[in-house]
Amino acid sequence: MSRTNPVAPPPVDTRAIWAIAIPAMLTNVATALIGLGDMWIVGRLGDAPTQGAVDIGARLFALLFVTMNFLKTGTTGLVAQDGMRSGVEAQAQTLARGLVVGLAIAATLIVLKPVLMPFLLAMLGAEGEVLAAARVYAEIRYWSAPGVMANLALVGFLVGTRRVKAALTIEVGYNILNVALGYWLAITQGMGIAGIGWSSFIAEYAKLAVVLAFVLATPAGRPLLAALKRRATVRWANLRPFLSVNRDLFLRTLILITSLAALTRLGAERGAVVLAANGILFQLFTLQALLLDGFENAAQVLNGERKGAADRVGFLRVTGAIMKRGFIAATLLSIASLLVLAPVIWSFAATEEVAATAFTFAPWLVFLPFAGVASFIFDGVFVGASWTRALLLSMLGAALLLALSLWLTWPLGNNGLWISFALFLAARAAIQWAMLPRLAARIDEDPALQSGTA
Repeated sequence: MSRTNPVAPPPVDTRAIWAIAIPAMLTNVATALIGLGDMWIVGRLGDAPTQGAVDIGARLFALLFVTMNFLKTGTTGLVAQDGMRSGVEAQAQTLARGLVVGLAIAATLIVLKPVLMPFLLAMLGAEGEVLAAARVYAEIRYWSAPGVMANLALVGFLVGTRRVKAALTIEVGYNILNVALGYWLAITQGMGIAGIGWSSFIAEYAKLAVVLAFVLATPAGRPLLAALKRRATVRWANLRPFLSVNRDLFLRTLILITSLAALTRLGAERGAVVLAANGILFQLFTLQALLLDGFENAAQVLNGERKGAADRVGFLRVTGAIMKRGFIAATLLSIASLLVLAPVIWSFAATEEVAATAFTFAPWLVFLPFAGVASFIFDGVFVGASWTRALLLSMLGAALLLALSLWLTWPLGNNGLWISFALFLAARAAIQWAMLPRLAARIDEDPALQSGTA
């Protein structure tokens, strides 16, 4: 049975878009910039194998932990829907399921540690002194897995309940603590790379203590404790929708990582200079993406709320309002890129040849924000609405187009790689845009008829 709203939907609250997007942007950039702290600290040790080991370790935990980011995004969308559909009790139950699933994943990682960690270190090419140092770092940081998984669910809850400023404060505080502890333990106390590992471990659990205390102090605190005590919270019938959403998000992340790895691998085949130049440009694009991702966070929350309220008209209006502001931001980023490209490339380039190569392909950074912004926002729209199966299919379709494009554009040299990457971003948005009318038409239906994997 369909439901219709008896009154005209209220105008889009554009202040809410900025209230979520700007703190999210600051969180993303602060985390990225302060995250360079470990590399700066290890540089003070003056030992090349140790610096290489921290880089290897960072990539190892990116594989282990970043792929689990679905816990945050999935929780955000479901919590936003629950807030409009059922209230704080339902939000607390969703968070409880996120915590249970996250801790189960952490337990699995710890059980698999004797096999998984050596495999990943070997896969990342760690050998000799680098391998020995990387083992020291990884052996310590690996045990932060329970804290990382719980924090993903908790921060997703904060974002889903519009407590984005609190999430920003906690994330920045966590990163500052990590850098300060790393410097004190590694340099002042002479613990070397072990000190860097311990700083990450301690900071992660300190973050867990703070964010958990904050959540427990909200109206959801008491219902959360009650939900964690109830067996019904972890029954299969109740866990299945949450697991279904997060399974699709996990698979989508794996496809994305594989696609980006293919671009890196093919760039390496063009030679060390091209690989280094592409690395600089991709890092700059990553900064652009982190800023534009603020609008993805806004879409996760605001579209999730409109989906929870079964407000199809409001859902589409919010999508349009966020998209408009996203393209304005993309324009400003393109202009800013033109202004800062030269000094940034020179500061990152190891040689003049690398700098010259990077300048050759730098115009792509002016175009990529426009190719990517719609896909980022649509990702947020689909996550907020829990249309995760459609999100997975759109990523799969774009990845197949990427593979075809890489094959067709190989004769074009490195420009072919950047053409393929731009098409990959644009194709994701195009597929999602084509799916949107059919999916949105179901928003007015009874929530009991709506599937989380629509």
